[in-house]
Amino acid sequence: MAGDTVITVIGNLTADPELRWTQSGAAVADFTVASTPRTYDRNAGEWRDGDTLFMRCSVWRETAENVAESLRKGMRVIVQGRLTQRSYDTQQGERRTVVELQVDEVGPSLRRARAQVTRVQAPAASASAASASGSGGAGEWAPSAMLDAPQHDPWGSQAGTSEPPF
Repeated sequence: MAGDTVITVIGNLTADPELRWTQSGAAVADFTVASTPRTYDRNAGEWRDGDTLFMRCSVWRETAENVAESLRKGMRVIVQGRLTQRSYDTQQGERRTVVELQVDEVGPSLRRARAQVTRVQAPAASASAASASGSGGAGEWAPSAMLDAPQHDPWGSQAGTSEPPF
Protein backbone atom coordinates (compact mmCIF):
# COMPACT_ATOMS: atom_id res chain seq x y z
CA MET A 1 0.00 0.00 0.00
CA ALA A 2 1.12 3.52 -0.69
CA GLY A 3 2.65 5.23 2.29
CA ASP A 4 3.45 2.02 4.19
CA THR A 5 6.87 1.68 5.77
CA VAL A 6 8.32 -1.52 4.29
CA ILE A 7 11.40 -3.02 5.93
CA THR A 8 13.46 -6.19 5.78
CA VAL A 9 14.81 -7.71 8.97
CA ILE A 10 17.37 -10.53 9.10
CA GLY A 11 17.87 -12.29 12.39
CA ASN A 12 17.17 -15.35 14.53
CA LEU A 13 13.84 -16.57 15.87
CA THR A 14 13.73 -16.21 19.65
CA ALA A 15 11.10 -18.98 19.99
CA ASP A 16 8.99 -21.28 17.84
CA PRO A 17 6.24 -19.37 15.99
CA GLU A 18 2.92 -19.38 17.86
CA LEU A 19 0.00 -20.37 15.62
CA ARG A 20 -3.57 -19.40 16.52
CA TRP A 21 -6.87 -18.84 14.74
CA THR A 22 -9.21 -15.88 14.82
CA GLN A 23 -12.94 -16.34 15.49
CA SER A 24 -13.53 -16.16 11.74
CA GLY A 25 -11.09 -19.05 11.20
CA ALA A 26 -8.09 -17.13 9.82
CA ALA A 27 -4.70 -18.49 10.90
CA VAL A 28 -2.16 -16.06 12.38
CA ALA A 29 1.38 -16.85 13.49
CA ASP A 30 3.28 -14.57 15.86
CA PHE A 31 7.05 -14.70 16.32
CA THR A 32 9.97 -12.50 17.31
CA VAL A 33 13.13 -11.96 15.29
CA ALA A 34 16.29 -10.88 17.12
CA SER A 35 18.61 -8.89 14.87
CA THR A 36 22.03 -7.87 16.17
CA PRO A 37 24.18 -5.53 14.06
CA ARG A 38 27.92 -6.26 13.94
CA THR A 39 30.63 -3.74 13.20
CA TYR A 40 34.36 -4.18 12.82
CA ASP A 41 36.45 -2.25 15.35
CA ARG A 42 39.70 -1.46 13.50
CA ASN A 43 41.47 -0.31 16.66
CA ALA A 44 40.78 -3.56 18.50
CA GLY A 45 40.93 -5.71 15.35
CA GLU A 46 37.70 -7.55 16.17
CA TRP A 47 33.99 -7.64 15.50
CA ARG A 48 31.65 -6.03 18.05
CA ASP A 49 27.96 -6.67 18.53
CA GLY A 50 25.61 -3.70 18.71
CA ASP A 51 22.28 -3.48 20.52
CA THR A 52 19.87 -6.25 19.57
CA LEU A 53 16.56 -5.31 17.95
CA PHE A 54 13.71 -7.61 18.96
CA MET A 55 11.04 -7.24 16.25
CA ARG A 56 7.63 -8.74 16.98
CA CYS A 57 6.12 -10.16 13.76
CA SER A 58 2.70 -11.40 12.64
CA VAL A 59 1.86 -13.32 9.50
CA TRP A 60 -1.60 -14.40 8.34
CA ARG A 61 -3.55 -17.18 6.63
CA GLU A 62 -1.80 -19.96 4.70
CA THR A 63 1.59 -18.30 5.14
CA ALA A 64 1.05 -18.44 8.92
CA GLU A 65 0.51 -22.19 8.75
CA ASN A 66 3.60 -22.63 6.55
CA VAL A 67 5.70 -20.55 8.99
CA ALA A 68 4.49 -22.51 12.02
CA GLU A 69 5.24 -25.82 10.32
CA SER A 70 8.62 -24.82 8.83
CA LEU A 71 10.45 -22.49 11.22
CA ARG A 72 11.86 -23.16 14.69
CA LYS A 73 13.60 -21.30 17.50
CA GLY A 74 17.14 -20.23 16.62
CA MET A 75 16.69 -20.38 12.84
CA ARG A 76 18.08 -17.44 10.89
CA VAL A 77 15.28 -15.88 8.84
CA ILE A 78 14.65 -13.03 6.43
CA VAL A 79 11.34 -11.24 6.94
CA GLN A 80 9.89 -8.40 4.91
CA GLY A 81 6.76 -6.49 5.70
CA ARG A 82 5.06 -3.31 6.83
CA LEU A 83 5.70 -1.60 10.13
CA THR A 84 2.57 -0.91 12.14
CA GLN A 85 2.15 0.97 15.37
CA ARG A 86 -0.66 0.53 17.85
CA SER A 87 -1.42 1.82 21.32
CA TYR A 88 -3.29 0.22 24.18
CA ASP A 89 -4.00 0.76 27.87
CA THR A 90 -2.67 -1.69 30.46
CA GLN A 91 -4.81 -2.93 33.36
CA GLN A 92 -3.00 -0.34 35.50
CA GLY A 93 -4.18 2.43 33.17
CA GLU A 94 -0.79 3.06 31.55
CA ARG A 95 -0.72 3.93 27.85
CA ARG A 96 1.64 1.67 25.84
CA THR A 97 2.67 1.86 22.20
CA VAL A 98 4.14 -1.07 20.27
CA VAL A 99 5.67 -1.30 16.81
CA GLU A 100 5.13 -4.60 15.00
CA LEU A 101 5.96 -6.03 11.59
CA GLN A 102 3.04 -7.29 9.50
CA VAL A 103 4.95 -9.86 7.46
CA ASP A 104 4.42 -10.16 3.71
CA GLU A 105 7.36 -12.48 2.95
CA VAL A 106 9.41 -14.79 5.17
CA GLY A 107 11.98 -17.49 4.62
CA PRO A 108 15.08 -19.11 6.04
CA SER A 109 18.43 -17.46 5.48
CA LEU A 110 20.65 -19.75 3.43
CA ARG A 111 23.91 -18.03 4.34
CA ARG A 112 24.89 -20.82 6.75
CA ALA A 113 22.10 -23.35 6.20
CA ARG A 114 20.33 -25.42 3.55
CA ALA A 115 16.59 -25.73 3.08
CA GLN A 116 14.40 -28.33 1.41
CA VAL A 117 11.51 -26.44 -0.23
CA THR A 118 8.18 -28.16 -0.73
CA ARG A 119 5.55 -26.46 -2.85
CA VAL A 120 2.13 -26.32 -1.19
CA GLN A 121 -0.78 -26.84 -3.58
CA ALA A 122 -3.51 -24.19 -3.51
CA PRO A 123 -6.80 -25.41 -1.99
CA ALA A 124 -9.28 -26.55 -4.67
CA ALA A 125 -11.90 -23.94 -3.70
CA SER A 126 -9.55 -20.98 -4.12
CA ALA A 127 -8.03 -22.42 -7.31
CA SER A 128 -11.44 -22.77 -8.99
CA ALA A 129 -12.50 -19.30 -7.82
CA ALA A 130 -9.22 -17.91 -9.15
CA SER A 131 -9.68 -19.45 -12.58
CA ALA A 132 -13.28 -18.21 -12.72
CA SER A 133 -12.26 -14.65 -11.87
CA GLY A 134 -9.03 -14.72 -13.85
CA SER A 135 -6.91 -13.82 -10.83
CA GLY A 136 -5.75 -15.25 -7.55
CA GLY A 137 -8.31 -13.18 -5.62
CA ALA A 138 -7.74 -11.87 -2.09
CA GLY A 139 -4.01 -11.58 -2.71
CA GLU A 140 -3.61 -15.29 -3.51
CA TRP A 141 -1.45 -16.41 -6.41
CA ALA A 142 -2.94 -19.08 -8.63
CA PRO A 143 -0.84 -20.41 -11.52
CA SER A 144 -2.37 -20.92 -14.94
CA ALA A 145 -3.17 -24.47 -16.06
CA MET A 146 -0.26 -24.34 -18.52
CA LEU A 147 2.24 -23.44 -15.81
CA ASP A 148 0.88 -26.23 -13.60
CA ALA A 149 1.72 -28.83 -16.22
CA PRO A 150 4.59 -31.08 -15.02
CA GLN A 151 6.89 -30.14 -17.92
CA HIS A 152 6.69 -26.46 -16.85
CA ASP A 153 6.76 -26.99 -13.08
CA PRO A 154 10.27 -26.33 -11.70
CA TRP A 155 9.13 -27.56 -8.27
CA GLY A 156 7.92 -30.86 -9.69
CA SER A 157 11.14 -31.96 -11.43
CA GLN A 158 13.44 -34.44 -9.73
CA ALA A 159 16.92 -33.24 -8.81
CA GLY A 160 19.45 -34.01 -11.52
CA THR A 161 16.89 -34.98 -14.21
CA SER A 162 17.07 -31.76 -16.20
CA GLU A 163 19.41 -28.90 -16.83
CA PRO A 164 18.53 -25.48 -15.34
CA PRO A 165 17.08 -23.03 -17.88
CA PHE A 166 20.00 -20.60 -17.48
